Amino acid sequence: MKKVILGLSALCMVAFTSCKEENASSKINSENVAAAAERDATAGDFPVIAFVETEHDFGTITNGTPVETKFKYTNTGKSPLVVSNIKSTCGCTVPSDWNKERIAPGDSAEFTVKFNGKGNNQVSKSITLTTNTEKGSEVVKIKAFIEPDPNAPAKAANKAKSAIKSVQ
Repeated sequence: MKKVILGLSALCMVAFTSCKEENASSKINSENVAAAAERDATAGDFPVIAFVETEHDFGTITNGTPVETKFKYTNTGKSPLVVSNIKSTCGCTVPSDWNKERIAPGDSAEFTVKFNGKGNNQVSKSITLTTNTEKGSEVVKIKAFIEPDPNAPAKAANKAKSAIKSVQ
């Protein structure tokens, strides 16, 4: 019996409080509506990053020769651009010196990429920028043709000779 009385009391309380004769539109602040409309109108205005070059070719380099380049870019969008992180595909390629602050529309910035020049033949590396553009990330690339070090064959031949002598 107590449960029935408690249930009816709760039902009556909900019925009396929900049936007030108030106009819901009187609670809307017109300033908030204008601010929300402006925010929604500019929500699709993403920053756009435009690179001077998206791929840099170091040409032919000798194995072990460190090289570096700078990638320059401009914010061609309507909103401030933020580059929050830059990573490469391996430890032999190191991006550095990028602007972590907001880049206003029309402004430019750059970052440096250092490559240690190790590898064989044609080498290509990707550098990924984490941004607030519509895609969320942008990719630039470096490439080089790496020639063997002219001293390396002599070193390898000497190691091979000494290995043969130690076996005999």
